[in-house]
Amino acid sequence: MTASQGAGAAANPAAQFVLNPDRGEATAVSYNDDIVRKFTAATVFWGVAAFAAGLAIALQLAFPVLNLDLEWTTFGRLRPVHTSAAVFAFGGNVLFATSFYVVQRTCRATLFGGPALANFIFWGYQLVIVLAATGYVLGITQSKEYAEPEWYVDLLLTLVWVCYLVAFGGTLLKRREPHIYVANWFYLAFILTVAVLHIVNNLAVPVSWSGTKSYGVWAGVQDAMTQWWYGHNAVGFFLTAGFLGIMYYFVPKQAERPVYSYRLSVVHFWTLIFLYIWAGPHHLHYSALPDWLQTLGMTFSLILWMPSWGGMINGVMTLSGAWHKLRTDPVLRFLITSVAFYGMSTFEGPVMSIKAVNSLSHFTDWTIGHVHSGALGWVAFVSFGAVYFLVPRLWGAARLYSLNLVTLHFWIATIGIVLYITAMWVSGIMQGLMWRAYDDYGFLQYSFIETVQAMRPYYMIRALGGLLFLAGALVMVYNLVQTAKGRVRDEEPVALPAPA
Repeated sequence: MTASQGAGAAANPAAQFVLNPDRGEATAVSYNDDIVRKFTAATVFWGVAAFAAGLAIALQLAFPVLNLDLEWTTFGRLRPVHTSAAVFAFGGNVLFATSFYVVQRTCRATLFGGPALANFIFWGYQLVIVLAATGYVLGITQSKEYAEPEWYVDLLLTLVWVCYLVAFGGTLLKRREPHIYVANWFYLAFILTVAVLHIVNNLAVPVSWSGTKSYGVWAGVQDAMTQWWYGHNAVGFFLTAGFLGIMYYFVPKQAERPVYSYRLSVVHFWTLIFLYIWAGPHHLHYSALPDWLQTLGMTFSLILWMPSWGGMINGVMTLSGAWHKLRTDPVLRFLITSVAFYGMSTFEGPVMSIKAVNSLSHFTDWTIGHVHSGALGWVAFVSFGAVYFLVPRLWGAARLYSLNLVTLHFWIATIGIVLYITAMWVSGIMQGLMWRAYDDYGFLQYSFIETVQAMRPYYMIRALGGLLFLAGALVMVYNLVQTAKGRVRDEEPVALPAPA
């Protein structure tokens, strides 16, 4: 390395040197970390917003007076705000941040398209989030299960997503490493598949170019099938494949161990990608969908259990030889606990796809508990671990401001999740049993309002769990802000007690 190269590296912390095989000398690579910082900050902001919206609607279910008798603040308007904020704002921004960080490091190449393309992706995506949220509150949505934003938002999101593919794919093409690391395969599958899902599910014809109303191309049972092909594969590729990309990079990095089995990761990738796309019909049991298609969805859902647990085993066993780090590293604790929740959710999902089980669980709070064990335990926890990993490195801090605050966040959030999902499991099973209970004369034993009244204690417990989860996120915000300012708290790390 020459003196001038050393000076360049000192001026730019994101600059690294790789060996140029043609010249046999080191060549500087300057990574675009500014865009990663922006997406990381947006992740934290939208995460708090999503958790706060979730707490608000949980309280509305327990205390209906909080709907305020205003059309903009009703549960029906705020529920899609919470869902989209959690999945696409919080989850989407962390996927942008981590994928741009990972692809540059593993390819030893700066982000394709330069700062201009990266900034367009960032600001365009934030505009999509704001337009979608305001549309939900104002009632400007397509009549879909997920209350999709209207056509003009769909067009903008399509443009932003194509640019995302160009930036990510272009970086892969100009890589200096011959091998494409497995995390990038998961990221690429997530980007490509979500693009197809978004376009097909949201095909619509605007009434006019100056209005917000449009009519969807799909109708009837075809619309239901398309919607759940989209809905389940949004879970499969946005919330699973994308976040597995995070797992396969950040767990080995934080544990300072190689992936347990690279061969297993390749098998995990191809089986998951092939099988997941067929599982959507299991959401439409006992509907107008052809029975053979319902059975097909159930069958592929059951088969999916195997590759999912293969990935879970690969993530957990990466700690082989480093299990002791869980005692002192709360960031690693977040990451490994998220993998455990991934395993639990990917077992529960196939069980709930079985027709006999689904006849009890469908439309009940059991489904809500299942979704949130994956959303909070898997998606949010692995995101927290990645953000805690990124912030000190992106802002040039020596370490996190406080590891004890990370530990506090971990336990508050974990207790919140346990309260939430156990309340919903009990509530959901009770709901299903009450809905199909008959008296001696063959009449329904309970009216619908009686089943709603029976749920109220569990809704209160769920709201408490959501409050704890939000409180943990606020602890994280304080910790990260202090870290970005370069402050370090003088403390003795809190470790788990030694085994007896």
